[in-house]
Amino acid sequence: MVNPEYELHRDEFLYLDQAFHPAAGYISVPPFTSWIAAIIQLLGGGLFWVRFFPALFGTLTVVMVWFLVEELKGGLPAKMLASVLLIFSPFSRLNILFHPNAFDILVWTIIFYTLVKFITSQNNKWLLMSGVICALAINNKYTVFFLIAGLLIGLLLSSQRKILTHRYFYYAAGICLLLILPNIIWQANNNLPVFHHMKALNESQLSHISHAEFLITQPRFLMFGVFPVLAAFWSFIFYKPFRQFRFIGITFLVVLTLFTLCRAKSYYALGLYPVLLAFGSVYPERMIGKGRVVVFSLLGGLSMGAFLFLGPYIMPYHSPKYIAENQEFYNKMGLLDWEDGSQRQLPQDFANMTGWKELAAKTREAYNQIPDKEKQSTLLFCDNYGLAGAINYYNRDKVPEAYSLSTDYIFWIPHYPVILNIIWIGPEPDSTTLNLFRSVHLKGKIENKYADEYGTRIYLLSQPKTDVTPVFYKMIEEKKKAMDIF
Repeated sequence: MVNPEYELHRDEFLYLDQAFHPAAGYISVPPFTSWIAAIIQLLGGGLFWVRFFPALFGTLTVVMVWFLVEELKGGLPAKMLASVLLIFSPFSRLNILFHPNAFDILVWTIIFYTLVKFITSQNNKWLLMSGVICALAINNKYTVFFLIAGLLIGLLLSSQRKILTHRYFYYAAGICLLLILPNIIWQANNNLPVFHHMKALNESQLSHISHAEFLITQPRFLMFGVFPVLAAFWSFIFYKPFRQFRFIGITFLVVLTLFTLCRAKSYYALGLYPVLLAFGSVYPERMIGKGRVVVFSLLGGLSMGAFLFLGPYIMPYHSPKYIAENQEFYNKMGLLDWEDGSQRQLPQDFANMTGWKELAAKTREAYNQIPDKEKQSTLLFCDNYGLAGAINYYNRDKVPEAYSLSTDYIFWIPHYPVILNIIWIGPEPDSTTLNLFRSVHLKGKIENKYADEYGTRIYLLSQPKTDVTPVFYKMIEEKKKAMDIF
């Protein structure tokens, strides 16, 4: 479902670079993604392994839903229906990208599973396991705090409030706190950069999302899975064996409300649905009786058919040229609407998966034109993290590491004793920067018109008029102070 014309996504380059800068935290994400990135790099760092891990996490989510159905005493038809509804849905789109999202959905599902297992077995190990999984989830993505808040409220407002008085619940909380402590310390030592990241995210993306838009887009992720989700809620209210799990329905409503109020991205809530698909498959299986095979086959078949029709549009299946020339259906589905409120010729994720190899090749050409004796005093400096990450991924060990003042790269900039040349990748440098050098040459630009970075330029700044090294590092310190880090 991924056309070979597409490369890695800009965010993937950042996460892969984190493997070379191990830490207990990052501006953009907690450390879990960097741990997986390190494994990918140990395996060679190739495209196969980058795509393998999100696919693995998506597969394990299906497995966990299968186990959930089994725990609820569901049969093979319910297991197959829940699995089909997960696989043949927009969930699969998240599982082609090396982002925290695929693992996020998996751990949300496991958290629900451990609580269901505890309620059905009263085995304390499942509460302890929930603490471990919560820690992994927090170390992966901070949005899980919305789930934790929802669960606390859901348990408090349901018959399962007794869990909150169980001593193993507090043991689990202690285990979780212990496992996330390194990240808490890192955040504290660096003046909580997560809040800077959240502020930047809100200003650049979330402010363009309306409250209604978040709610309206939720059914799109489920397609025909909407019916089992509705069935799950019905079962929490009217089906006696499932009333003990009402806290799950309350949690869903609380988390969805919190996300709506915060103008969250629509896919943030996807971790809520696998558990509902499990309940919503088991309940009708019991109620329908002998006709369940026919009903489930119809529902599963419709889901598969819809995905086979829509999949080539919601996945990067068609080439950029095809999409640019056939925009009507993409436009009707809202796939050309970007997070900054604009509308463009390609879906945002697809445009962020093109032009990177061209950029890396042209940057390497510019670097190779520098005299050998000056190469160790040459800095590759980019306008944003996507540019820096792509250059590092495709040019590792061929050119020096590229840096930027955006996201985590500002942490990683080393101290050069002397800077003689700067390869500047981005828009034209400002006049203050240009006046520092006698020679400014445009060495190339991204000419792929479908790329998000189309037109991005590569300049070689050389023959400094003065010692630019202190000037450069002063700029870095001013940026850090503005970000209120360190």
